[in-house]
Amino acid sequence: MSAGGALSQRALVLAPSGRDGAIAAQILQEAGVPVLVCQDLAELQDAIEHGAGLAVIVDEALRSSDLAPLSGWIDAQPSWSDFPFLILTQRGGSVERNPVAQRLSSTLGNVSFLERPFHPTTLVSAVKTALRGRSRQYEARERIEDIRRGEALLEKRVQERTAELEAANRQLAAQIVEREKAETALRQAQRLEAVGQLTSGVAHDFNNLLTVVIGNVEQMQKRVTDPGLVRRLSMMAEASRRGAKLTAQMLAFSRRQKLEPQAVNLNETVQGMRDLLQSTIGGSVQILEPELADDLWPAMIDPTQIELVILNLAINARDAMDVGGTLLIRTQNLETSAPVSAEDPPAGKFVVVSVSDNGSGMTEDVLARAFEPFFTTKEVGKGSGLGLSQVFGLAKQSGGGVQIETEPGRGTTIKVFLPKAEFAPHRTAPVELASAPAHAPHVVVLVVDDDEAVREVTSGYLTDLGYTVVEAGSGGAALEVFDRRPDIEAVILDFAMPGMNGADVARELLGRRPTVPILFATGYADAEALASTSDERVILKPFNQAELAGKLSNAFARASV
Repeated sequence: MSAGGALSQRALVLAPSGRDGAIAAQILQEAGVPVLVCQDLAELQDAIEHGAGLAVIVDEALRSSDLAPLSGWIDAQPSWSDFPFLILTQRGGSVERNPVAQRLSSTLGNVSFLERPFHPTTLVSAVKTALRGRSRQYEARERIEDIRRGEALLEKRVQERTAELEAANRQLAAQIVEREKAETALRQAQRLEAVGQLTSGVAHDFNNLLTVVIGNVEQMQKRVTDPGLVRRLSMMAEASRRGAKLTAQMLAFSRRQKLEPQAVNLNETVQGMRDLLQSTIGGSVQILEPELADDLWPAMIDPTQIELVILNLAINARDAMDVGGTLLIRTQNLETSAPVSAEDPPAGKFVVVSVSDNGSGMTEDVLARAFEPFFTTKEVGKGSGLGLSQVFGLAKQSGGGVQIETEPGRGTTIKVFLPKAEFAPHRTAPVELASAPAHAPHVVVLVVDDDEAVREVTSGYLTDLGYTVVEAGSGGAALEVFDRRPDIEAVILDFAMPGMNGADVARELLGRRPTVPILFATGYADAEALASTSDERVILKPFNQAELAGKLSNAFARASV
């Protein structure tokens, strides 16, 4: 136990007249408490300063004394200290009606009163209680000092580490300056790859969260009839769909999304975005009538992603202009020669969509870093820095490229090159999916996902469709359940799991039962790993009940052929 030394456990007794001091000292000594009897207030204060646990004082010794020095010492105590005083008062009159007691309470602070004559046990109890309290104060002092020592050590280590980091940064900066110009493109590609991996992982987890949100909203919509709640659930569903689009944007940036390129008429895409652009850009910027090529080739691109590209470029253009600026979108056919920079498209025939503004333009330094992830010239909180990086990622993944034409003070034109499609766009009417129920009663489906919430939502979907569900939270658990349950007729399998991933589990399952239908559920980050797997065997997160029902029904149909 922490303490202030031997002196901190002693009791000081001040009773200049009468036998009270001697009696109190004798009682305390018999109780094992070290005692020092003081003759006057000055001796008492000196003893307190040298160390003591409490002071026992008869009130007569303080009535006409100058308490200023003692009061000054009390006020100057460190934050951990609150020295205790025990005042022995005359019989009669409560503390509230005793002016002397009130004065002492105000002056001494931590003060207790004991009326004379007192019982020895009462005195001993009061003194030991005060000594225990004083001992805890010393413990607090030790803890405070430990904390301060720890803080000092931590601060020293932080300073040392900061100095090391600063030295490392200076060394790195010097190395960067010395690098040849040809290595700039390689460093940029490496940064894009590293952040792309991080982005794809975040998008995968976000798709899991959206699966849970969409699933629970859909289940609640089936059971809620109150118009207000129905409206709020619809708003939640719409917000979730917007979140899914945001995830698609992140994956386009990381260049890990499994795109679905098809022949697209970019003129129709631009015309169809008129209302969206106007509502997004607002009234501060004038959107000019687009200049669309009459004989425009069809472009090979994912239609959703090119809309996101145009929208991002338009937002960037708006942010680069003052009120009253103009924005223009063009389309054209172009044949390119060999690329000059990493952002340029390869040689070939391309469909170009460009977004031009008459804003501030880019300096050479800004242009050199325009495609770096998280680089932005916007104010803090007004830009993510992902816009042009996302455009670059999608264009490169689609087999095209990006070019920037800019002049400070005059404006910027960003051109996105997309490969020419060899066939015309194919137009099909949208198909409304219906939730196909289980094809037979008591069909058992094994759901494997390491995310409990996703697993619960998926199981809820299947239960509503009439399936009997068995769950497993890992690849190893799935194999154990599969071996115990010969009645399992299909498996819905999360692809990205710790330990055994979906491909490993599927290989083991098919080794046991080669004909069992397996449906992979993926949050996009595994798109490359699933490139050789047919779309009929893959369901993308976030999914709804109708999508799951359709995929599972098709899986059973293929298995029965």
